[in-house]
Amino acid sequence: MRPNFTKSPYFVDEPGNWHLKPGAPKELQIELKNYLKSLEDDYQPGTINGVHIDYPFER
Repeated sequence: MRPNFTKSPYFVDEPGNWHLKPGAPKELQIELKNYLKSLEDDYQPGTINGVHIDYPFER
């Protein structure tokens, strides 16, 4: 799923340096901030490191 802020003309997709151009609406700034913060959570679905499988049984 592609986040909405990536579709904005304010979004700058530099490798390793995602950011917004000056004047970006506050909503986009918040969305980008929350998305980047979610990447730090290893078990957040849809994140780069979010590959985690919950097993319904114990081993």
